[in-house]
Amino acid sequence: MKIFRYPEDRLPTALFLGYFALDLYVYFSVESLPFLVGWMLIGILPKALICSFNHHHQHLPTFRYRGLNRLLEFVFGFQTGIVCNGWVLHHVLGHHRNYLDQELDESRWRRLSGKRMGVIEYTFSVALTGYARAFQVGIHFPRFLKPFAIWAVLTLAALVILFYHNWVNALFVFFLPMVISLHITAWHTYYHHAGLSTENKYEASYNILHRWYNRLTGNLGYHTAHHVRPGLHWSRLPKFHAQIAEQIPDRLYRLPPPPLRWLPGA
Repeated sequence: MKIFRYPEDRLPTALFLGYFALDLYVYFSVESLPFLVGWMLIGILPKALICSFNHHHQHLPTFRYRGLNRLLEFVFGFQTGIVCNGWVLHHVLGHHRNYLDQELDESRWRRLSGKRMGVIEYTFSVALTGYARAFQVGIHFPRFLKPFAIWAVLTLAALVILFYHNWVNALFVFFLPMVISLHITAWHTYYHHAGLSTENKYEASYNILHRWYNRLTGNLGYHTAHHVRPGLHWSRLPKFHAQIAEQIPDRLYRLPPPPLRWLPGA
């Protein structure tokens, strides 16, 4: 019986679930505040990378079975701050439909005045409005809004229980990492499109061919390919990028943001 849609998802999923198990272990067993703070800080980069795979999952679910996908999304919610169908509504049914129109884009980088936002302004704008915009999109897609609302409530209820049991550990192991990951996700997306005002989908995204960046983010650097075929599995993006590379201007290739740009693989 095949559980995974694509075998490439097996190792990443095992790592994400193992990491969540470690988080639970730390939550239930550690009493040292310095250790908790250190654990939170060490986890910033790994959980930021997990955000990329949560994004991939909500474009194309990892498992063949809905129940398993919901459980994985529950874990993702605690690791990334984005719960079940959050990306589906805000990103897949929102941003991907509207990214060429800055008046409608749920991840819009342009101010009402028409000027480009700075990265800090953009980060807080997208992060702080993310759930509200997802809900607004969901009004038009009730099929996806209902699970989004249910699992958001379940995640919040679980978080309340964790705080009731041990508020200090819940704060540093779960809540603050969720908030930080949500903002890092917003910050990261600024480097995908900001400043590109065009109606040509082949000229509306920046691309990153850095080897380690793509290994760690599930080929998120092949961003034009992703927008041209958003339902394509992340493991197939490099091959598709090669097919459309001639249509992508040279100016739309860049290095990844730090700290991944400091890794070898340019």
